[in-house]
Amino acid sequence: MSVAQSRQRSRVPRNLLIGFLVLLILYTLAGFLLLPWWLERSIPAQLEQRMGWQAEVTDISTNPYTLSVEALGLSATDSDGESVVGFDRLLVDLNFFQLIRGIAGFESIQLDDPYIRVDLLEDYNVNFARDWQNANPEHAGAEEPPAAKDGTEPPRVYFRKIVVNGGELLFRDFTKQQMAEFRVTPLSVTMNDLATWRREGENSDYSLSAALGSQTVEWEGNLSISPLYSNGSLKISSVDYETIAHFLGPYFPYDLRGGSVSLSSDYELQAGEIFYLETSNGQLALEDLAIALNEDSEQARLSNGTLSVDAVGVDLNTREIDVGQVSVENLDLALARSESGEIDWLAPLAPDPQTGEAQNNGAEPAVAGEPFRWSVAGVTLSDGSVLWQDNQPENPVELVLEQLSVSTGAISHQLEEPVTYKVQATLASGGQLSLTGQLTPSPFTLEAAISGAGLELAAFEPYVQQAANLDITSGSLGVDGNLDLDGQQDPLTGTFSGTAEVAGLNVRLPDSSERLVSWQTLRLAPIEYNVYPARLEIGTVTLAQPVINVVRNADSVHNVERIFRSSSTGEQKESASSQQEGGDSEPEFIFRIGQLMLEDGALAYTDRTLQPAFTTSFDELNGSITGLSNISPQEGKVSINGRVDGGADLDFEGTIGTLGTEDVSELRLIMQNLSLPTLSPYFGRYLGYGVDSGKLDLNLDYQISGTRVDASNLVVMDRLELGSSVPSDQAVSAPVKLGLALLRDRKGVIEVNLPISGDLSNPDFSVGQVVMRAFVNLLAKAATSPFSMLGSIAELAGFSGEELGKVGFVPGSIKLADGEADKLSALADALLERPNLLLNIRGSVEPQADGLALLREKLTAGGQRELSEEAWQTARAEYLAGERELAPEALSNLASARGVALRNLLQNTLEVPGDQLFLLDPSRNAEVGGKGNVIVAFTLNVR
Repeated sequence: MSVAQSRQRSRVPRNLLIGFLVLLILYTLAGFLLLPWWLERSIPAQLEQRMGWQAEVTDISTNPYTLSVEALGLSATDSDGESVVGFDRLLVDLNFFQLIRGIAGFESIQLDDPYIRVDLLEDYNVNFARDWQNANPEHAGAEEPPAAKDGTEPPRVYFRKIVVNGGELLFRDFTKQQMAEFRVTPLSVTMNDLATWRREGENSDYSLSAALGSQTVEWEGNLSISPLYSNGSLKISSVDYETIAHFLGPYFPYDLRGGSVSLSSDYELQAGEIFYLETSNGQLALEDLAIALNEDSEQARLSNGTLSVDAVGVDLNTREIDVGQVSVENLDLALARSESGEIDWLAPLAPDPQTGEAQNNGAEPAVAGEPFRWSVAGVTLSDGSVLWQDNQPENPVELVLEQLSVSTGAISHQLEEPVTYKVQATLASGGQLSLTGQLTPSPFTLEAAISGAGLELAAFEPYVQQAANLDITSGSLGVDGNLDLDGQQDPLTGTFSGTAEVAGLNVRLPDSSERLVSWQTLRLAPIEYNVYPARLEIGTVTLAQPVINVVRNADSVHNVERIFRSSSTGEQKESASSQQEGGDSEPEFIFRIGQLMLEDGALAYTDRTLQPAFTTSFDELNGSITGLSNISPQEGKVSINGRVDGGADLDFEGTIGTLGTEDVSELRLIMQNLSLPTLSPYFGRYLGYGVDSGKLDLNLDYQISGTRVDASNLVVMDRLELGSSVPSDQAVSAPVKLGLALLRDRKGVIEVNLPISGDLSNPDFSVGQVVMRAFVNLLAKAATSPFSMLGSIAELAGFSGEELGKVGFVPGSIKLADGEADKLSALADALLERPNLLLNIRGSVEPQADGLALLREKLTAGGQRELSEEAWQTARAEYLAGERELAPEALSNLASARGVALRNLLQNTLEVPGDQLFLLDPSRNAEVGGKGNVIVAFTLNVR
């Protein structure tokens, strides 16, 4: 080997070393100087070219030996001059050994204080996409690159550590009328050992934390990219209502005005041939919620202190959702019904009037599929309140439930399984209510033990006033029983069994300050009510100390007639009419009452159509009514006793037929020792006189069949004495005192029977008015035809009233005709029975009959001479022609003698007191009877 070859060989390592050193120097210069210089110019240029942004970098340094790049102070502004992205420091450190293995390995990526502004534009585009499209119009319409073929693995990229420190994300939403801004800061992310290929037994762990004001997100766990798999936990805290309202506004039909949401959950996610997602240990807390119906509402209509849900788990693969206990505290809910009957909370959910579809505020329709299986361990509500405002009644209703507590057992998608529940509440107006039992959602069934005490009825007055004109000044309801409803078939069926009591009731008409009805207690026990077919059965109704105040006003309308509104009354009449047309068919509503017990009842009656007004009262009413029903066959019984006007005794008894049918009811009322001056206003109206003294007894027998009534009214008045006269245009125009005297016996008792009949459904028929009219007619008849009345009531010796009022004499004498003495005896007996009657006796003659008789007697000298028939006929003709006369005093003396004879016979022989007999001035206008007797008529008068 030559020296030249030896030298040449010794230079090769040296040259290689020199070349390596040169390359190293160049690599070093390029890595430390050229690359940073190029990056500092290239990055802003690329951002301007690709995005249209103006950008600058404070400093970029690279280390070719550690394969790291550090950039400081990047900031970029868009075409509007607004900052869009930036950071304080970015450090990227590549792993050389991973690169040798064909893996893009990053030892670490650290980003300090990054800033990103994301704008959601009016057209729902994003500012990044808009800026790219504006800067690259030639690519704006380009087709998207074809998707990777199945089975193609992604490039291998490995990140040993990724760290984001103190970042800020600004999100602005321009899709609404007013721009909304959300600033997330600080934003911190840590991720370790992230690879894009499958590594058995190795996963990346990550953590993320972010804050939007007081709202925070904490997310940590493990992550594998290929295939995508992750498990970990997510916690979102104190997301305020403004954030929720902004994103849920298009789908939420109400106005969210307060509240914050916190939630946390463990999860496991996997994407591959089958997508898998399962969450567990979920917790949800909703605090200080406030919801208004709409933006125009003055205040929130729903609020709560805390809503918490624990043990939430979701499995998308098995389509199961399991929820633990749901707890709600301090719920405050207000509901209102409009005049048209619309509930305010349901109005936003009502179908659109044009399309007929439910309004969903633009939300996408749900995708049909297999339903989820779900379960809730239970729901509890404590210390809640509900305000119910009802504007549909004429007078608005406002009811408030306070101290509301609700608890349920487990609820699930198996709607046929029963759910236990318990509800307790207090009414602000007074009273407590509780329900305990179980319900089945579908098909619907309900079992409820209901207990209510002290429920003030005045709060429900507007509902009562929808059917009745009543003001409830006091009264409370208590109820205790069991309600069972079953909706498995249509119509709904069910029963209620229990007891109820209304205590301290006091009601009146709205425009009156006077009490209408009141009682101490009304107790119904037991109650059995069937929903369908409608049937009500009550064992015993106990009514203690009821007071009813009935007033007939000056317009002749009774206050009780004004209780029911005209529409309700019309419906009742229509229902009654249809029931009658139905014949013997059963009514739609069936009821039975075993017995009604009346304890110490009272009734006051005032008639203001009279002057002065008439008042009376019934008190100490005690008794019972048993066996009331509207289903045949049924016969009830009534037995009630009491007092009238504090002194008269009252007994009311009888049998009651099936109500609403043609069954006969037989009722009897007996009243004794009622002071007649009480009735003075009625006597004044119809008789023209008040009552000074006297007592009244009544014995009334009534038969009622359907609406037909037939009655016997036995009226007994003892020692009735009329008072002063009373001016009345309705008073009978007859000498009523004479009529009363005729009806009164020698003991001062008037006893008459006044039968009546009529149809109760006739509005012009009134039992009281008919009885009074019959009595007045009787008095008028007695006064105008006194002897007819006397004959009808005396029933003496078989003489008629017409016969008692006159007596026959033999013509020309004071001798009574045959049988007339018996008539006078009967008349005397009648006078003796009625000492207030005065008999007026007017001696009378009939000039022709009596004159001829006196002439004959004169011609025969009282029967001592004979007178031929021819002579008598001649004398008779001369007398009638006025050619022959009697002594001027002959007829007058005969008339006077007859009057005296009658008075003496009645007084001396028949023992009629002289002060009852009066002689009147004789007259010559007597009549001749059918037998030729001269008739002398009597007249009657009263003291």
